[in-house]
Amino acid sequence: MENNNQKILALKYRPKNFKELIGQEVMVQTIVNSIKLNKLPNAYLLTGIRGVGKTTTARLIAKALNCNKNFLKEENCDCNHCEEISYSKHLDVLEMDAASRTGIDDVRELIESSKYNPTSAKYKIFIIDEVHMLSKQAFNGLLKTLEEPPPHLKFIFATTEVKKIPVTIISRCQRFDLHRIPIQTLSENLKRICKKENGNISEAALKLIAKASEGSVRDSLSLLDRALVGQHILEKEIDEAFVRQMLGLADRSKILKILHSIFEGDQKKSIDQLRNLIDEGLDPASFLNDFLEIIYFMLQKKNLGDLNSELTLSESELEIINSISSNINVSTLVIFWQFILKGIEELSIVANQILALEMIIMRLIYIKDMPSYESVLDLVNKNNLISNSDSDHITNNQQKDEEKEKNEINKSTKSQIKSTIQTKLKVEELGQTNTRNLHKESISSLEDLINLSSKKKEIELKYDLERHVNLIKFSQGKIDIGFNEKLNKNFVRNLSEKLLEWTGTRWIISLTKGPGEISFLEQKTINKKKILDDERKNDIYKKFKNIFEDAELIDVKKKD
Repeated sequence: MENNNQKILALKYRPKNFKELIGQEVMVQTIVNSIKLNKLPNAYLLTGIRGVGKTTTARLIAKALNCNKNFLKEENCDCNHCEEISYSKHLDVLEMDAASRTGIDDVRELIESSKYNPTSAKYKIFIIDEVHMLSKQAFNGLLKTLEEPPPHLKFIFATTEVKKIPVTIISRCQRFDLHRIPIQTLSENLKRICKKENGNISEAALKLIAKASEGSVRDSLSLLDRALVGQHILEKEIDEAFVRQMLGLADRSKILKILHSIFEGDQKKSIDQLRNLIDEGLDPASFLNDFLEIIYFMLQKKNLGDLNSELTLSESELEIINSISSNINVSTLVIFWQFILKGIEELSIVANQILALEMIIMRLIYIKDMPSYESVLDLVNKNNLISNSDSDHITNNQQKDEEKEKNEINKSTKSQIKSTIQTKLKVEELGQTNTRNLHKESISSLEDLINLSSKKKEIELKYDLERHVNLIKFSQGKIDIGFNEKLNKNFVRNLSEKLLEWTGTRWIISLTKGPGEISFLEQKTINKKKILDDERKNDIYKKFKNIFEDAELIDVKKKD
């Protein structure tokens, strides 16, 4: 028999019973109860990420069903069935890797063998790992046997990608989802195993290993194996710094210092600190993911106000995060999150990831000073109010009406707020504009305005006036139009500027919620249709139609 001490930890400490299976208490209880009540499904489907115990659970189910003793009560059953299943030597428990046997021929072989009774055990059990790798024909071949298997046959499927399995297969199985193992549970398991292996590893290092394993027990034990090897070579305690170096992770305190320098706007200090981490063997992708994690902690601090329950943070790190987050807006943190995500995508494009990483840091420094949309909008509105107070063209009553209309528009949609911001020229600029435009245009109707827009080659403005404007009232110096969501967001600003340029006077453009008239283009289409209908009743058209039966009247033009 193979020496147990020479095994890797993931195999050496593989659970031998349901009690040793950590982090899956609900699933274990359900399976145990069904076995006790003898209410067994035809097939089990075990799903979850790598290393959470899918294959181990499948073997434990096989042991529980075929054990000569009471497997559910025995701590470590040593009957011949359990021992042979542990070493994958049992004749009636077949473990198959669907990744290497994907075809219908392999499944047909299974179906043929399933007709025969087990040789020594109570049940013949087929454990199919990575079952999502089977072909479509192979899945179809399993359907009938899965739905009505022989009494002695059980299937146990394991997969990491359950979405690739046909629904017809899933519906014939009893599904169990194995969850990621919490960091605290992994840390306790690593600590227990570390004591058995006489390992000298600090608690902080074990927590870091548990966190790096991303909820996988097998990954955590593989990393612990590496750390123990390092301990035997160095002959000293393995600390968090060694594990970070082993994993290519940056020290979180150093990342916090870089983030603090970024928020202070110190470009030289930020880049110098980053280059020191790079010299220590920093992995760019891991660094940016750590950055994202710290941004998340800061957002959590700003929104929830409590990070004491976060086990992965030390007291000193909590103090630094609290001090930094107190002076940062939530909007800035959200922008940082988006730019860092974009930076992670760029790493796969740029040949030199170190240069890309430095550019990301420099961009973050300049982004932090970017004003928010709300502050820009408030500033523009404030300037508008100041300029409105100096204008002689708007009376106090008109100002109240405009404020009321703006409030109604604001309730309707925020997107139209952008288009209601009108650019106000200073008095000096207005004087210069008047001197440049000696010839003023006269506009007395919407049609005049559309024709003038066409004459001035303002095609975008003409397009909106014809199609997206529902006129309510047109008077000299003021235009009231119905609210239209298809309207260009810069329509009001553009129209105000052009009217001032063309007429030399400032016009008031107001948006209201009223329906207004139909658009100019629709009115034009209706008028054209009416003229065509009238002309078709004309005697001249009737005589022409009698001569040319296929002719159609498509347009009517007035003779100059």
